[in-house]
Amino acid sequence: MARPDQAVDEAPTFVVGRPARDGGQSPVARRILDVATPLFYGQGIRAVSADVIIEAAEVTKATFYRHFPTKDHLVTSYLLAIVEGERAAVSQWRAQYPDEPGRVLLAYARALIAEVSSPSFRGCPFVNATAEYPDLSNAVRSAVGLHRAWLRDTAAELLAELGVREPQAVAVALIMLRDGAMVAGDGATGWGVSEALLRAGHTLVRVGLDPVVTD
Repeated sequence: MARPDQAVDEAPTFVVGRPARDGGQSPVARRILDVATPLFYGQGIRAVSADVIIEAAEVTKATFYRHFPTKDHLVTSYLLAIVEGERAAVSQWRAQYPDEPGRVLLAYARALIAEVSSPSFRGCPFVNATAEYPDLSNAVRSAVGLHRAWLRDTAAELLAELGVREPQAVAVALIMLRDGAMVAGDGATGWGVSEALLRAGHTLVRVGLDPVVTD
């Protein structure tokens, strides 16, 4: 999955900020996003002002606001870039494991575990954004909602391919496990997050695969 504490290695498929004259990605807008990404994730979105980003990106205020009319426009691009990174990772796993949806789900879980175990882990960027932006009408929350819908639909699609009953319901349960793992971090007692996540996820999928017993 995309690491939100680092600049995304590849440019998002959407155009960040104001497009260049040819309609492509502006290098300046891309640089602003690359600078803002680790700051937003590491310090918190509200804690990082536009002025801090402008100074770090070495651009003028006029340039910044030409690409991002408000700071929330930049925050939305930050979240959408992470969505693109996760989508690219899942597409890669699906290509790597054709007709093996269970292995794709496991690959996502292992990537999540690696992220949670990282010393630089600061929680789920989407959960963090939800806490900082309570207004549901804000564009930032729309980006969060896009990610949630994609997660749910992708998990449900993979579960359906696997033959799980009620894939939408099981997908929601798996996402709840994901959120819990990201909130708990790697400091949980007992087995720890990694073991608990894999075991609980496996149990949910197995129950969904078991035939229904009727009297």
